[in-house]
Amino acid sequence: MSEKILIILVHFITRVIDAGGYAGIAALMAINSANIPLPSELIMPFSGYLVYLGRFNLLFVAIAGMIGCNIGSGIGYWIGAKGGRPLVERYGKWVLMNSHDLDLMTAFFLKYGSITVLLARMMPILQTFIAFPAGIAKMPRLRFHLYTSLGSFTWYYCLAYIGMKLGEKWNTDPRLAEAFHRFHLAVELVLLAGIVWFVLSHLRRRDSVRTA
Repeated sequence: MSEKILIILVHFITRVIDAGGYAGIAALMAINSANIPLPSELIMPFSGYLVYLGRFNLLFVAIAGMIGCNIGSGIGYWIGAKGGRPLVERYGKWVLMNSHDLDLMTAFFLKYGSITVLLARMMPILQTFIAFPAGIAKMPRLRFHLYTSLGSFTWYYCLAYIGMKLGEKWNTDPRLAEAFHRFHLAVELVLLAGIVWFVLSHLRRRDSVRTA
């Protein structure tokens, strides 16, 4: 992820939260959970920082994120339940998703069962897409939203808490800023490598299918 893209993303997130408050947090987390990878690892820590500033309440921040997650996940679940494999085969190429990806997600979900939803809510990237295979598998809606609520609330509370504590220590502990700048470039390189690998591997797989 380039520095410019990161800056644009952070600017967008902070503007939405500044303008919308708790509703802005819920809206962003709904987007994140509706198969659109808007990282909760940026949204919730910034919300936690605003808790440190006295604008938000930590518990309400986590609840707002949980509500948004359920809204977005409901959309992803509905798409999976109604569209399923035919939807991926027809439109998945536009988001670099193919039948192979669907096979992997569905097999993982079927192997570990409904608890996958609970655990995936506390895992980066997986939390964004887990609703889709849950919908395909026709997981009971009540259980789906219960696990979504438990997992998302736990994860969002922890992220917001970290943001709050970082806000408290940022200007008082110089070691924090030093450590952040030391690993900042390394984290960006890892993210960039992962994105490049994902795009190239999917483009190559799509080309091989066309020539087969």
